[in-house]
Amino acid sequence: MSTTVRTNSTIEENENLETFYIICLGDSIKNEIRQELRSIINYLLVFEDEQQCLQYIDSVSKYDQVILIVKRKLSQHFISQIVHLQQIISIYIHSNDKNANEQWRKSSNKVKQVIVQRNELAQCIRKDYNRRQFYNLDETLPMKFFNSKKTDEKFLTTSLNDDFIYSQMLIDCLIGTTSSSNDRNELVALCKQQYKNNSDELNILEEFEKDYLPERSLWWYTRHSFLYRLMNKAFRIENIDLLLLFRFFIRDIRQQLIANKAASAIRAYRGQLICKEDLELLTKFSGEFISMNSFLLASSDYEQTRSALLSFTSSYQVEKVLFEINANPQSDNLRAFSNVTSFSYYRNKEEVLFMIGSIFRLVRMDRDINGIWHIQLNLCANNDHPLQSFIQQKKSEFDILDTDLLSLGFILEHMNKLDDAEKYYRFLTNQLPTDHNDRNRCYHALGEVTQKKGDYNASLKWYKKSIEHDLQMSKEDDPNIATSHNSIAVVYSRKGDYALALESYRKALEIWKKTLGEDHPDVAMCYNNMGIIYHEEGKYSDALEFYHKSWNIRQKHIPVENPSLGQLHACIGNVHCRLRNYDLALEHYNLSLEAFEKSFLSHYPAVAMVLRNMGLVCQAKNQYQQALVYLKKAATIYRQSVSATHPDIVRIEKTIRYVSSKI
Repeated sequence: MSTTVRTNSTIEENENLETFYIICLGDSIKNEIRQELRSIINYLLVFEDEQQCLQYIDSVSKYDQVILIVKRKLSQHFISQIVHLQQIISIYIHSNDKNANEQWRKSSNKVKQVIVQRNELAQCIRKDYNRRQFYNLDETLPMKFFNSKKTDEKFLTTSLNDDFIYSQMLIDCLIGTTSSSNDRNELVALCKQQYKNNSDELNILEEFEKDYLPERSLWWYTRHSFLYRLMNKAFRIENIDLLLLFRFFIRDIRQQLIANKAASAIRAYRGQLICKEDLELLTKFSGEFISMNSFLLASSDYEQTRSALLSFTSSYQVEKVLFEINANPQSDNLRAFSNVTSFSYYRNKEEVLFMIGSIFRLVRMDRDINGIWHIQLNLCANNDHPLQSFIQQKKSEFDILDTDLLSLGFILEHMNKLDDAEKYYRFLTNQLPTDHNDRNRCYHALGEVTQKKGDYNASLKWYKKSIEHDLQMSKEDDPNIATSHNSIAVVYSRKGDYALALESYRKALEIWKKTLGEDHPDVAMCYNNMGIIYHEEGKYSDALEFYHKSWNIRQKHIPVENPSLGQLHACIGNVHCRLRNYDLALEHYNLSLEAFEKSFLSHYPAVAMVLRNMGLVCQAKNQYQQALVYLKKAATIYRQSVSATHPDIVRIEKTIRYVSSKI
């Protein structure tokens, strides 16, 4: 059963919710021309100052599209500064010189026209824009990648894999949590603000407000109206506020796709202009999995799609790509798709629509003599790939349900969208009844988010509020209270208040031992955390005692490949290093590396730290050759995960130079 939740939007009033911009420099535009331009592209800005204009254009995402209008007297120097920017797609120059056209068009294929009469401006821009919208070639597709194979770039691959899985979980939450009946009203109000004084868009908005029906969702989507433009950008930039308001529309489209499922296998084509960085990622993931994290609209007409690509002028910044998509409706497909021609606003276009989050296997890619990359994608069924088990494993690991109110906040938190997660949790605390069980989970989640943001005082406030709520609703020895005490201790340790941290750990330990037993993994975790505190205080014997208590419990419950055992052995190694028990330190460091290797985390920064420490131990033992081996391995991992100027890189390279001088 779906769960209903709605949120208050905090979208900035002047934020451009669409992909396209018109930016004018040094050209006063009459009101009637301004209105006509806004009827084509809503977001129009006029600058008199070159530097301000340049700074603004530079701040626009490279995945957005800027059409620039500039006066000729300002054009030459200014254009030379911005023509290389990917977000600049078309430049129109206003000049009284009719003969300047050819000269300027030779300077860059982005210069589309030299305009003499202002009334020609809107006509030229409309023609160019309509062509782009009709073929959707430069509308960025938000893609996520999953690599099921081991690679030399494990840190990069693991990061992308996590991003892939969390984005799938986010989509499931958007579909699973039912929107409020007021979401549509909020969306309309937001759009009225976005399209203020734009009569053309406001007329369409009024039509939507009066006439929208769920069974006409595909008609509205394929119309390429504000719904299409706003939702596609919201998916691309993961604008959670806006996506929450669009849930009713997303669910309506999904239902229509399911109800009108294709009867036989289809092949569809999507032409696309893709930046070189994205194409490079595609080549790296050949044979692997790709998720399209927006609705994917494709054509049944190969020749028309190919001709559209050929008609666009090549650029050194983008590559032409033709996706060839195979889909079989007889398979147990992960996401819905359907031929939507009979439901489309444009009945003369044979089109297929794939549901957001559709997963494809990249079968092959090659480049033809015209410079077009042909990429074959096969839509994956549930039993065609291992991804579903990864996603279900992650959901089980963190107790996530698609219809659970808190799941969305959790996913946002783990996507590192901490502000969005905090805002969502705060909203829930204001909406839930005072005696609702989820209030405690909200308070605890807010403690976690504010802790990650470094706001320790706020974090302590939320954790303590969680305990207060639990004490009102349950017994004093409830394990949830122990969890909050443990979290409070972690915050105190981050603040350097070790005495208060140990006090909170002891409270957690007492409850867990009483309710869960002496050998429970939570008890082991608490022992480990207390060992860390004693280590920080320089009480090394106490630290070893608690680390070994933790290990004695964990080795009964946790498989040897679990990374937490790797972390624990690293901690024990660090204590022995401080005590100058170098052989014991190396023994535990090696056990740590074995655990990380078995858990496929051998390229994580934590492993680099272990290797660095092994290098330092060998240095202390005057074994410089072996020290250099460990240090160079650590440096390789650091270079894959942090910037060249990161303190870890600077520190280890300095150590490598010193050890090298000793050989």
